[in-house]
Amino acid sequence: MPNTQKKESDDPELIREWSLPVAATLGSAVRVKGILQEIRSRLPSPVRKSLDMQAGGLILVMPESSKTAFRATASAVSSALDGIVNLPVIPREIEDILTITASERKRWLEDGRLPSAGTRTVRLQGRARKITFHVFDARVVEDLLDRGAVDEWREQDAAAKAENRRRAAYQAKLTRSLKKQKKAEKVEQGADEAGTGLSGWEEFGSDGLLR
Repeated sequence: MPNTQKKESDDPELIREWSLPVAATLGSAVRVKGILQEIRSRLPSPVRKSLDMQAGGLILVMPESSKTAFRATASAVSSALDGIVNLPVIPREIEDILTITASERKRWLEDGRLPSAGTRTVRLQGRARKITFHVFDARVVEDLLDRGAVDEWREQDAAAKAENRRRAAYQAKLTRSLKKQKKAEKVEQGADEAGTGLSGWEEFGSDGLLR
């Protein structure tokens, strides 16, 4: 049975590496992958997979026989990396950078604490359907990370949740109290009506004397 396992090539290779600044990655491997996907999208299809990610950066590897394509690709990558620190941050990246959940991201986006830098529409791979999502300014995300805004927001949310529970408990107690009061008033009213009734009135009515 033939061995179908892919063997590593011993052919000489051309290699070029780019280290990404922390201002671009914001300490997130998910962000590095996002940058890789962004740069790949700007390259011709045949050479896209020649570019890959490594710790804190990108690496381009091509056969030595592809010198012309290698030089052109390396130049394109270098140009694409200009200004990469300002590449908008997408949802899965901001969740990793700030260590937040999707529900927290959505809640803070809706209440304005997490400002949107606009929206982006992409087509899902292999599908006709498109999706639109909010993106975030990298420098704003960096500022939120540096000043620990997430911890502050979580404390605010916890305090607001506790206050809402307290108000709900008070409202429930007040509702129960009002129901008991109304019930007591009905019982008292019924007792008053029974106490002031005329003796024999029901018999008087049943005899047809009021007709």
